[in-house]
Amino acid sequence: MKEAVVVRDLVVRYDSVTALNGATATVCCGEALGIVGPNGSGKSTFLKAIAGLLQPQSGTIGVLGKAPRALKPGTIAYVPQIEAVDWTFPATVWDVVAMGRFPRLGLFGRFGAHDKAAVWRALDLVKMRDLARRHISALSGGQQQRAFMARAIAQEPQVLLLDEPTTGVDASTEEALRVVVRELVATGMPVIMTTHDLDRAGDWFDRLMVLDRRVLAIGTPDEVLESGTYAGIREHAHVHGHLRTD
Repeated sequence: MKEAVVVRDLVVRYDSVTALNGATATVCCGEALGIVGPNGSGKSTFLKAIAGLLQPQSGTIGVLGKAPRALKPGTIAYVPQIEAVDWTFPATVWDVVAMGRFPRLGLFGRFGAHDKAAVWRALDLVKMRDLARRHISALSGGQQQRAFMARAIAQEPQVLLLDEPTTGVDASTEEALRVVVRELVATGMPVIMTTHDLDRAGDWFDRLMVLDRRVLAIGTPDEVLESGTYAGIREHAHVHGHLRTD
């Protein structure tokens, strides 16, 4: 399979805190990679670096053969953790999803028929068409998460990054998001997603990566879970008080 995202020896620091220390991984087109690790292990930082939202101290990141910031706007879609969103912002579901088109339109582009069609396709994919005119503050947590997934899809990206999209959602919403992810992967899109939930890792992901500032294990979900690597670092973190914030 064609390599879509190549990360080599990535080092990211926040002042004196090292969030990532030599992280290395490759994700191919048509592959879903799940990332697990204790709180503060650098999972969100890893996604933000790939998205070009922060500059690493050293190492390299290649996305479709280019540095993230050299890509055309809209190539990478990044969905942050739901807690990072201002849900009091006066916008409807349609408004939020339509914002996914703005990176491709630029400052002076007109919102045309193709853009509208992309928004409706995204709403249909996450089953939110009937809620298009509802204010986002009136949505449930699961509906809010689906709205932001739709915004990413409407962007028509080539790479999708998801930061714990299933946190705080009900089982039906989680399943709906899983189906969307697998449908996108089936079209050839690479998806990288952080998660704390390992119960259905094999249903979500083609490969699983254990991250604690560096990559401790990577392989099929069964291989990684059977290795005990994730269980081991979680136990160590709790015993020694090493749980940090991402």
